[in-house]
Amino acid sequence: MTRTAPGIAAVVAALLLGATACGNDTGATGGSLQNPAAKKSALAAPADKKPKSALAGLVVLPRGYVDDTQNSTGPFTATAFLANWSAEPATDRALLLNAAFTEGYRATRLSPDKKKRFTLQLFKTGSAAKARVLQRGFWSQETHERSFDVPDALSDARVAYDGGLNQSVAIAEVSFVAGALVAELSVQQTGALGTDLRPDTGLLTSLAKEQRARLTATSS
Repeated sequence: MTRTAPGIAAVVAALLLGATACGNDTGATGGSLQNPAAKKSALAAPADKKPKSALAGLVVLPRGYVDDTQNSTGPFTATAFLANWSAEPATDRALLLNAAFTEGYRATRLSPDKKKRFTLQLFKTGSAAKARVLQRGFWSQETHERSFDVPDALSDARVAYDGGLNQSVAIAEVSFVAGALVAELSVQQTGALGTDLRPDTGLLTSLAKEQRARLTATSS
């Protein structure tokens, strides 16, 4: 998910140097690795038989959501992330270097009525400790308003103003670490100013639970 809050690259980079011393798209079938007896989740889309990367097979997507033709889905490098989705490239470059980032994967989907956009980003790092630092570094770049009940994760629900579109946008976000992976999930919905928008925390809570289970089962 693209971060838009301002960051101070020089300060973050300096902090990260100190911290270093311390330390295909597919659908989903449920909260654990697929097996013949596994019960399929009502939220998860069926698996693609030809994943395009190792991370693609770990992705959980909301059932019923459709392809988002305006946003790319697939693996990404640090260079691609910085060029396309980073609001603070200098800061994020330092974060990724410190985390020993090796590869990422991004997936986006639209609700059937095209009003909601789901986005997932996975970042593979050098260790669980480095993943925690990367997670906190990314999260600190935004202003957050209200957390919701997602265990062992960072979460936020808010309604903001999108000056570019002159619309309101309801945002629900979750970020968590599973092994050496950082997972960022969001659901956004835009509407005319004055619209009674509400962040879809229910959908994101369920998807975050399934995504964690998938990643944990894979790394165990």
